[in-house]
Amino acid sequence: MFETVEGGFLDIEVRISGPDQKVIYQGEKESSGKYTFSAYETGIYHYCFSNKMSTLTPKVVMFSMEIGDAPKGTVGAVNEGEAGHTKLEDMIRELSGTLTSIKHEQDYMHVRDRIHRSINESTNSRVVMWSFFEAIVLIVMTVGQVYYLKRFFEVKRVV
Repeated sequence: MFETVEGGFLDIEVRISGPDQKVIYQGEKESSGKYTFSAYETGIYHYCFSNKMSTLTPKVVMFSMEIGDAPKGTVGAVNEGEAGHTKLEDMIRELSGTLTSIKHEQDYMHVRDRIHRSINESTNSRVVMWSFFEAIVLIVMTVGQVYYLKRFFEVKRVV
């Protein structure tokens, strides 16, 4: 599962390739996605998130990868006790999957909160600096006007 959380139009290129460099999944201009696949071979699988289309805008990508067990098939006859057992196992797997998706959503919200907090702090510091700049300009203008008016009303005597 991946999601672009910051930068530009939130679009990236995604590529997943297997140990033999065979492309398993490829997508362009995607902002989020969830892809599930079964490993067909042991080895290192590569995940590539590319920003080639907008190199001037940096992107922040949040992704998670989960490795699970192979799905268990029903081989042979299933008796009554095993059927109940597999139904309970299925319910537990479904509950586990739901809890995992909730955890991913919480992680995503945490990242978004951190990003928005940094934006707010940056904006706040800019507002403070602008206020100091305005105060300094007002003080300089006041001193300049007082000096100008004082010189304007000076009486110059010609001897």
